[in-house]
Amino acid sequence: MPKKILSGIVVSDKPNKTITVMVERKYQHPLFKKVIKVKKKFSAHDENNKFKNGDKVKIIECKPYSKTKKFQVMEDSK
Repeated sequence: MPKKILSGIVVSDKPNKTITVMVERKYQHPLFKKVIKVKKKFSAHDENNKFKNGDKVKIIECKPYSKTKKFQVMEDSK
């Protein structure tokens, strides 16, 4: 099964070796046909504390680092 790759914006870099990434997706409501934006936060592993608030990044699914960290930073998406 392929690993999920998500892109989003870093909203927090306070914990050591961890960043919080806000991922936004859009979908159309099945009945009302209105386009809805949904935002979700993911914790991702950042080994070198390289990324700061406001950076656009891609994260990829990996083995769990902790209870909440199940993604790691893949690259900087500029």
